[in-house]
Amino acid sequence: QVQLVESGGGLVQDVGSLRLSCAASGLTFNVYGMGWFRQAPGKVREFVAAISWRGDSTDYADSVKGPFTISRDNPKNTVYLQMNSLKPEDTAVYYCAKSRGTYGRSGWTDYDYWGQGTQVTVSS
Repeated sequence: QVQLVESGGGLVQDVGSLRLSCAASGLTFNVYGMGWFRQAPGKVREFVAAISWRGDSTDYADSVKGPFTISRDNPKNTVYLQMNSLKPEDTAVYYCAKSRGTYGRSGWTDYDYWGQGTQVTVSS
């Protein structure tokens, strides 16, 4: 059974940093793309970042391009999201997701398994 468990969320001040982790189990991790999405209260879930199975191809939402970095450690079955220069508008529940294929895409329908989410709150 595929399980994705996020960690690393919390409360941080404006322009602070956090690193989210997503530990995967129950799958052959190193053949699938992975992605991060987020959902703020009252808003739809939106794409944040994605990474290919080997980690050599990444994609970002325009709103996070630059301050956020996605990476993965295949031997550890873990994907990360380093978030720098956080702003209050980055406040949301962040979700890790497994792609149906070898590359991560920006559409949520491209993903078939999701974690439970981790809350990130950025105070002004």
